[in-house]
Amino acid sequence: MNQQQFENFTASSLYCEKCRAAMPVRERLLLVLPDREIFDYLCTGCGSSVGRREVTAGEKRMAQTKARRRPRRSAALRQLTL
Repeated sequence: MNQQQFENFTASSLYCEKCRAAMPVRERLLLVLPDREIFDYLCTGCGSSVGRREVTAGEKRMAQTKARRRPRRSAALRQLTL
């Protein structure tokens, strides 16, 4: 299986100790450092912190490069699909 699909993994729900259930989470930027960014996951039910995620500068640059490389549909193809 191709490992590239898991490069930028973000959680949509995590287990919350206070709610005692898997709950939807919001991602909040906690700290910006020269070499990485740290995000905090907050439970949408009670607002408590349920996890963290770090994104290194290299991972961020790679994601931006891939976003720019995505092929755009040609004008002729766009007209056919309208």
